[in-house]
Amino acid sequence: MHETAKYPRGTDLAIGFTLLGNDRAALTFRAELTITNRGPVPLPAQGWAIYFNFCRMIHADSVGGHAAIGHVNGDLMRLAPAAEFGALRPGQSCRIGFAGALWLLQETDAPDGFFIVYADGTPGAFAEGIGDAQIAPFAPADQLMRGEQDLVPAETPVLRFERNAPLTLLPAEAVGRITPTPRAADYPGGNFTLGPDATVAGGAELSSEALYLRNALAKLMTGKLALTAGDAAAIMLRLDAGLDEAYRLTVGAEGITITGGSPAAVFHAIQSLLQLLPVEAWRRPQHSLAVPCCTVEDAPRFGYRGLHFDVARNFSDKATVLRVLDLMALYKLNTLHFHLTDDEGWRLEIPSLPELTGLGSRRGFTQDETDCLIPSFGSGADQRGHQGSGFYSRADFIEILHYARARHIEIIPEIDLPGHARAAILAMRSRWRRLMAEGRPDEAEAYRLDDPDDRSAYESVQHWHDNVVCIGAEPIYRFFDAVVRDIKAMYDAADTPLRTIHTGGDEVPHGAWDGSPLCRATMQREGLADAHALLGWFFERLRRILAGSGLAMAGWEEIALRHKDGRSEPETRLLDGDVRTYVWNNVWGWGQEDIAYRLANLGYKVVLCNVTNLYLDLAYEKDPPEPGYYWGGYIDTRKAYEFCPLDIYTTASTTVLGQALDPAKLAGMARLTQAGAANILGMQALLWAENVRNRGRAEYLLMPRLIAMAERCWAADPGWTQIADRAERQAAMDRDWNGFANRLGQRELPRLDGVLGGIFYRVPVPGVVIRDGLAHANCEAPGLTLRYTLDGSEPWPHSLAYAGPVHLPHGAVFRIAAFTTNGRRSRTAGAAP
Repeated sequence: MHETAKYPRGTDLAIGFTLLGNDRAALTFRAELTITNRGPVPLPAQGWAIYFNFCRMIHADSVGGHAAIGHVNGDLMRLAPAAEFGALRPGQSCRIGFAGALWLLQETDAPDGFFIVYADGTPGAFAEGIGDAQIAPFAPADQLMRGEQDLVPAETPVLRFERNAPLTLLPAEAVGRITPTPRAADYPGGNFTLGPDATVAGGAELSSEALYLRNALAKLMTGKLALTAGDAAAIMLRLDAGLDEAYRLTVGAEGITITGGSPAAVFHAIQSLLQLLPVEAWRRPQHSLAVPCCTVEDAPRFGYRGLHFDVARNFSDKATVLRVLDLMALYKLNTLHFHLTDDEGWRLEIPSLPELTGLGSRRGFTQDETDCLIPSFGSGADQRGHQGSGFYSRADFIEILHYARARHIEIIPEIDLPGHARAAILAMRSRWRRLMAEGRPDEAEAYRLDDPDDRSAYESVQHWHDNVVCIGAEPIYRFFDAVVRDIKAMYDAADTPLRTIHTGGDEVPHGAWDGSPLCRATMQREGLADAHALLGWFFERLRRILAGSGLAMAGWEEIALRHKDGRSEPETRLLDGDVRTYVWNNVWGWGQEDIAYRLANLGYKVVLCNVTNLYLDLAYEKDPPEPGYYWGGYIDTRKAYEFCPLDIYTTASTTVLGQALDPAKLAGMARLTQAGAANILGMQALLWAENVRNRGRAEYLLMPRLIAMAERCWAADPGWTQIADRAERQAAMDRDWNGFANRLGQRELPRLDGVLGGIFYRVPVPGVVIRDGLAHANCEAPGLTLRYTLDGSEPWPHSLAYAGPVHLPHGAVFRIAAFTTNGRRSRTAGAAP
C-alpha cells in the first residue's frame, strides 16, 4: 500500500472540461481543463502528473495555467505542473486553457480516463484514478463546424421534425411482419395456435435446428414444446436440396411446415417464424402463441451478410459477444468478422505465445510497458476491471465458435498486420526479455517483431509511433504461422471449419521501415524497389502461409492497392489466389469513392464495408450528446437503410462536409460491370470500439442501424436505382422508408425490449416545432409512445402521452421524449413559444 495521506487521492480531485469554441478558419479548437481539489490535503506544486486520453493533438505552445501538456503515444496525454504552478489547496480550482488541431463536435471527443501519478518518472511512482471529466455543454451550434467548408447543420428539434415530417403512422395490418423483408409473403387470414403440448420434428439432419427452435419458443411460452421424431408434429422441419439457400414457410390450420435447401436456410426460416409470433410474447411469455396463417418464400440477396465487431480497442466480454451473435441470427446475418487484435489490445489466448494476452490484453498505469500497455480510450490507471483489459481464453473462444455454429454464423478472425500491431510487438518484446534473462537467446529472437536498430520515424492515424512490425526478418512469419496454427486448433476443437483469416493490412503509416536495417537488407536481397514493394512481398508471404494450412486470405482494401500520384490504384499481384478484399474508404469528397467497384471489375472478390453507410461507430447525428466519431459523416438509421450496394451513386448527393457533389466527378467514377457485380460477395456493418466502453454502448451503436443494414443485404433490390427521374426515385425511397420506419416503431423495437432481457438500442429523439402556439412533435419510428411535460421538467413513463398538437399556455416550456415499452426514454427535445 502507498502512503497517500499527504497527497490528495484520485477521488479527491475533479476534472472539468469546457469547449470554448472551434476556429473554423484556423482549423483549431480552444478548450479548458479545470482541476478542483475536493480533498483535505493540498495538491503539491511539483512531483505529479495527470494523464488522460484525448483524440486530438494539443498544441504544446498554447497551454496556459502554469502547466505543460505533452503527447505520450497513441491518444495518451501528460499534464505536468510548471515551476510556477503552486500548491492547489483544498477547495481551490485551477484552469488550464489550450488549443488543439481540428475541432470538437461530439462529447465523445472530450478527454477522458484521467489519473494522477505521484513522483512521476521515479521507480516508486504510483497512480490514483480520477475518472472522466465533467463535460460542460458544448459551444453554440454555429461553432460546431469542421472548418469553413462544413455545411452540415447541428441537429435541432426543428430539423428532426422536418426530416420526420413525411412519415405517417400505418395501420398495424399494413406493417411488414418479417425483417428483413422476404421475397414473397401471403397472409390469407386466420391463425394457427401453438400450445404447450405442441411438438417440433426435424429428423436427424435438422436436430440442431429443431432444438434451437424449441428452446427459442420455450422463452416465449409458459409451457415447453417437445421434440419428436414423428411426422405429426405441430412444426415440421424439412430439407429440399432443390431450394439451395431458399426456404418456404407455411402456416396453416393443421400446423407449420418449414422447408429449406440447407440447414442454414431452415434456420433462417425459423427466424421468420419467430418474428411472426406476438411481439408481446418477447416481453411477457404467454400460455399459447397465435401464428398468422401464411406462405412465405424467401432467399438471401447476398451470400455474405456480416458484422465486423472490434473487441481490440475496447474489450467486450464473452456474454456480450453471445448476445451480438443472437442479434445477428435474428436478422439473418451469417458472418462475424472478429477484430481480435490491434494497437490497444490482443484479445485471444494463443497457447504457444502466452505473452500475447499476458501483457497485450491489459492496459493501465505503467512506467515502461513491461507489465501492461498504456491506457487508451479512457481506460484509466487500473489494469483490470474496465473495458481496456480482457481476453478470451481458449475455452471461451471454443464456446463462442460453438454458439455461432449453432446459429449458422461463420466467424472470421482478424489478426491485424503489419500496422495496428503494437500490442503484439510489446508482448513479443516481453517474451524476448524473459528468454534472454533465462539465457535462451535463440528462442528469444524467434518471435521478436521489431528491429531493435530501426530508426524509422512515423505516426499512424491514431498517433502511434511504434505500431508496425518489422516485415524484413523471419520472426514475423514464424509468429504469424504459430498464431494461425493455434487458432486453427481451436476451430478443430470446436468441430467448426476455419476457411479464412483476415490479415488486416490497413493504415500502414508513411515512413515505416525507412530506418530499418533489416528491411533495407531484405529489399536489396529480394530486388524490391521501395517500401510498398516490400509490403506486397509481405502479403504474398502471409498468403502462402495461409495456403499451406488450407486457408484463404482476406484483408482490407489496402492489400490490393498502390498509392500513385495522390490516388490509390488497384494492383493485380494478389489476383491469382483466393484473396478477399474488404473495402471501407468511400468517403464522399475524398476521391476513393469507387475503389470497391474498380477492384471488383478487376477480378477481386469484394465485401462492401462502406464507411458512409455501414460504419456503426459513427454518430447518428450532429448533436454533442450523441456518442461516436464522424470523420466519415453522420449515419442515422435511414442512411444505413438507403445503402444501394451495387450502385452507391443512387443516394449520393453531398460530400462528408455537406457540399453538393459535382455531377461531372460522379459521372467519371467507375460503375460495376456485369462481371464486377458477380464479384461483390456481400456487405457488412462495422462497429469499431474506440467509444464502446460497455455493453450498453455497443447495443446503442448497433441497433437499430444493424436491422437496416440486414434489410439491404438480405432483401431483394428495392429498385430505386432503376428509377431515372430523381423526384420519382425520391418518392419511392420515402415510401419504402415510411414502411420500414413503421416496422421499427411498431414491431422491431418493441420486440427488442424483450429480446435477451432487453436490448439497449438507441431510442430516437423526437422532432418538435412550435406553430401558432401549438407544439407539434413526431418521431422517426412511428408507433413509439411520445410523452411530454409543460413545466420544463423531464418526461417520465407516466407523463401525458402525445396524441396530437399541444396548446402551450403562457410561460409553458414543452419537453418531450420517446419511450420504449419497458420505460426507457430517448434524450429529451424541447421548445418554448
